[in-house]
Amino acid sequence: MLDAPETAWQHDAFRDDVIAGLSRPRKTLPSRWLYDDRGCRLFEEITRLDEYYPTRTETTILRDQAAAMAGFAGPAPVLVEYGAGAAVKTAILLEALRPSLYIPVDIAGDFLAQSAARITRRFPELKVRPVIADFTADFDLPAGLPAGVPRCGFFPGSTIGNLDAEETSAFLCRMRAHVGTGGTALVGVDLRKDLDTLLAAYDDRAGVTAAFNLNLLTRINRELGADFPPGGFSHEARWNARESAIEMHLVCRRDCLVALEGRRFAFRAGESIHTESSRKYDLDSLAALAAPCGWAVEHGWTDRDRLFAVAGLRAC
Repeated sequence: MLDAPETAWQHDAFRDDVIAGLSRPRKTLPSRWLYDDRGCRLFEEITRLDEYYPTRTETTILRDQAAAMAGFAGPAPVLVEYGAGAAVKTAILLEALRPSLYIPVDIAGDFLAQSAARITRRFPELKVRPVIADFTADFDLPAGLPAGVPRCGFFPGSTIGNLDAEETSAFLCRMRAHVGTGGTALVGVDLRKDLDTLLAAYDDRAGVTAAFNLNLLTRINRELGADFPPGGFSHEARWNARESAIEMHLVCRRDCLVALEGRRFAFRAGESIHTESSRKYDLDSLAALAAPCGWAVEHGWTDRDRLFAVAGLRAC
């Protein structure tokens, strides 16, 4: 049952995106729909895998550079985290920044509520105001935010790499509007590196990433009444050199016809649904994307192997 306006809106947006994506000659689905409650749990499991270097590398950078990041963000800022998920790494920043207010933003409402409750238990004096929203679309921050207090956006996990050029520009402009002139942002960026390391990170031996990707079809069946056949698709990670991106695909194993909302979608054996891209950057390419949105990249904190970076952006 749809028990809240936000839930009803998400259901309609999910349905519209799925129908539009499956109607294209090259089928694709927005990666944000991978993150229902089970998808969020599976992704947290992915972050603990040996092959998946981004989370532990970014966590190390945050721990090593937390004091410098706190100095960059300013005293007691309002911290806005986009795509908060389990907010595991956030605690490191909260310890260092000591924000006056924490605003976690995520599309998965139940998971967001659990994360916000966990943060409140750990930091009982911290004000937490979660926002259920899709950060790839326009949304407002809560009303009544303190005036004259610096604001810092936090976008960890190299999630910026999941956005295409248009979406990246829109997001950076949106975050710039949220923090205002003089505000700051800390953005996780997965750096360019050897292909073997990249492919292993998105197709682990234990099959957790495959389960995460395939869960999207289970979600479509459950929430939209589709009939994707169990076992009819397999997970595949591909490198797109032109986009400098790892792509995740769901590949059809045999010809099939899928019913959804009174429509039928034909799949040929070997045809795929493109579910996610993870673009890899260097700091110069990030700066080029950020500048038209009113950002200057002032810092680039990296690990010793230069696998990953946390970029410090200032709104100018």
